[in-house]
Amino acid sequence: MNKLSKYLNYPVALLAFMSTACSDSVPTVSLGLDQTYRIARMQKLQLQPSLTGQEYRWTVVAPDGTEQIVSTDKDYIFLAAEEGSYKISFDIIDLESPYHFEFTVDVLHEEVEYSPYISKVFEYRPAPGQFVNDMPKYEEGDTEADMARKAEEAISGKNDVMISLGGFGGYVTFGFDHTVVNQPGQRDIRIWGNCFYELLQPDKKGGSCEPGIVMVSYDANCNGLPDDPWYELAGSEYHSPDTRHKYTITYSRPADDHVAVPGTDGMTPDTQYIAWRDSDGDSGYMPKNAFHAQPYYPQWIEANEIAFTGSLLAPNAVDISGNGSYYVLYSYPWGYVDNHPNEEVELNSFDIGWAVDANGNPVSLPGADFVRVYTGVNQYCGWIGETSTELCRAQDLHIPDKTDNIPII
Repeated sequence: MNKLSKYLNYPVALLAFMSTACSDSVPTVSLGLDQTYRIARMQKLQLQPSLTGQEYRWTVVAPDGTEQIVSTDKDYIFLAAEEGSYKISFDIIDLESPYHFEFTVDVLHEEVEYSPYISKVFEYRPAPGQFVNDMPKYEEGDTEADMARKAEEAISGKNDVMISLGGFGGYVTFGFDHTVVNQPGQRDIRIWGNCFYELLQPDKKGGSCEPGIVMVSYDANCNGLPDDPWYELAGSEYHSPDTRHKYTITYSRPADDHVAVPGTDGMTPDTQYIAWRDSDGDSGYMPKNAFHAQPYYPQWIEANEIAFTGSLLAPNAVDISGNGSYYVLYSYPWGYVDNHPNEEVELNSFDIGWAVDANGNPVSLPGADFVRVYTGVNQYCGWIGETSTELCRAQDLHIPDKTDNIPII
């Protein structure tokens, strides 16, 4: 008896597929025997055939008639941004027991309109910095969950309250109420910071540019948690010889008996405040400046050391005064958060198609369920303090806010 014949007494649609929706919050599929599934746009449908063979092929015919082989894996996650009826065929390519099954997925408009903006902050883990414990405000007894909730309250929707990620590596992880679909040839996500250009050299695009690196993750295991692989969106500096990949920095909490070492400028009460060491064998300090007296080490983190790993961009600050009184932080061409003023829409927008793996190889992702932004530079600029990425909002550009009248790019 071959693999298929023993199942002939069972309904074909029932034996061929064990399907589950990727989101518990939206009833996305009908498991009837009519060979039809219904799912909201921008939500995933996990398809897991019960039969096995040597090779597999999934083919999708879109509502406009376009046909495409979308996967050669046994399991397949269907995801579509556009509404309509999709014809799908699943083939087991096997000399002993080949199999062909056709069915339809009707992609519908969501019952409750999606928000274009952040709906959830999963993690808020900043590196030490002069705005940490203030943006958002830490209160005695707050836990990591409390601080993630405060970050969510700040940057979700159009609340537009800045949060700081601190020095190199500090990050926030957020998501939307749907999957941001990777649309070929289009920017997918826009992120707001607080960058501005200074007025003395407007053509050089310098000022307060504190570049943050963007990473994305696709919820391939469909559990709603950011525990799948992460991929960096390769910006303009990714392949620069001055960028150091897989760089790690470790910060230490100041000891209870720490003695401040004041600077001579009158604006640095402690030049040896936060000690750090890195994977290159270098070490140094993040000073405390006179403008921010609160602790810089995240107070809700119990460990006395905190480490971050990522791509380290080259320093972008220049002391044009020559005496430490006027630093200009120059922007990189493209691909970073808080790197250009918010009105530069295209320069603050990101394409999921830029994703690369840990070795720099391009990765084709159907979409992004989770977004992470982390500070990409390790530098200190006199009285200005450390370079720290700030952000206040993010938007799925495929669900434009009609009140903003911002075109999809």
